[in-house]
Amino acid sequence: MPVVPRPRSRPPSPDPYEVLGIGRDADLDTIRAARRELAKQAHPDAGGSLEAMQVLNEAAQAATDALAGGTEVGESARSQPTDTPRPRRHRRPLHGAVRHDHPSFTVEVLPAEAFEGALLAAATLGDVLDDDPPYLLEVAMTGRPPAWCRLELVPDAGATTVSLTTARLPGHPTPDVLEVRDRWIDALNRLDWSDLAPPPPS
Repeated sequence: MPVVPRPRSRPPSPDPYEVLGIGRDADLDTIRAARRELAKQAHPDAGGSLEAMQVLNEAAQAATDALAGGTEVGESARSQPTDTPRPRRHRRPLHGAVRHDHPSFTVEVLPAEAFEGALLAAATLGDVLDDDPPYLLEVAMTGRPPAWCRLELVPDAGATTVSLTTARLPGHPTPDVLEVRDRWIDALNRLDWSDLAPPPPS
């Protein structure tokens, strides 16, 4: 069974606009296009590295957050605690504060297997709203606490780092992002991961 450890402390992120090579007035299409273009070199399959791809993904995320909130990313924004509410553009309308736990936890398998595990865990936690395998999963969680949540999976040295974003569902209070995280960790640790392991080479 993969070990799903607690969050790790991380140094402040670099300026996302500098990483992406775009201006601070860039719109969402420009942010996405810059990330797509840079990923052609940063992705490990293209001769880049896991670290470079993670920095690129985080920069695109931060620039998108700032755009949705109508603010620029600066030192004060980068030094906020990870569970501070921050507005964000989402595919579905959210309710109340949006909270981030970044990175939230690590699954000791590659993203494709981690994503399959997350889908199985989601079946016990609520309803899948959207997915983009193997890197994105959105779920409406039932039970306690009920919550909308997004999991973003990033390759990390043979494992998968998962970042979590939460918001409240209509008619419910704002969820505690750490409680939501703990429910995911518990559900993932209950899985029989041997069923998800890839077959040995023939």
